[in-house]
Amino acid sequence: MQKIILPILLLVVVTIIYFGYFSPTDELGSFSSFDTNNTANREIIVKLVAEKGFQRDVQNNATIFYVLDKNGVEVMVSGPSNLPPGMDDVKTIVLRGHLHDGYFHASEVITR
Repeated sequence: MQKIILPILLLVVVTIIYFGYFSPTDELGSFSSFDTNNTANREIIVKLVAEKGFQRDVQNNATIFYVLDKNGVEVMVSGPSNLPPGMDDVKTIVLRGHLHDGYFHASEVITR
């Protein structure tokens, strides 16, 4: 009996950990979890503010646009010059990068 219960219990614990922690989510992230002194790239899901449009920063070879996090905090994003196609039509995007004072530097932008 113990030979059956222990593996089942272990499988249940591993399943709970996987779906509770490692499974992907569609929930918006928060910029408050980022440290402006840390330049390690992290992912965050944000809402695109399409009304503000996209501006090209030729000097820095970047594209400037604005996003909102789950707390309603609007942040300017300096992203790569070649954004994925269909950026005008998406509501949420995934940014991979780090937060500076006043803007988010995105090394990668992924549409959802």
